[in-house]
Amino acid sequence: MPASVLPAVQVAATAALVAWMITGFTRLPGRWLRWKMFCRATFTIVTLTGTKNGQTEPVSVYDHLSPGSFLLGPPQLQAIINYLIASGRYDRIDGHGRVLSATGETPLEVTDSHVVR
Repeated sequence: MPASVLPAVQVAATAALVAWMITGFTRLPGRWLRWKMFCRATFTIVTLTGTKNGQTEPVSVYDHLSPGSFLLGPPQLQAIINYLIASGRYDRIDGHGRVLSATGETPLEVTDSHVVR
């Protein structure tokens, strides 16, 4: 076996590995980040407004999550909204946003304190 074959095989294997890693992080139609770790996660990007006695103010649901938490799906969002309404902090919460998951990106609405997908 010639001495130049081994470096050529190493370069080819390295190039194949790099190409495989790059395609693992590219977008597919209808999907965002197809890496398996991200495909199982659900992120909610939402802008909410709380109303109390006719006064409105922005609501950050992330203030009510455990420290270090950032994954928030629609059921968890609804639970936090229910808590804020039950605690008397707001009479009503409305807003809009997006849900990012393995199935792609879908719109999200919060109407009269209810999450609607």
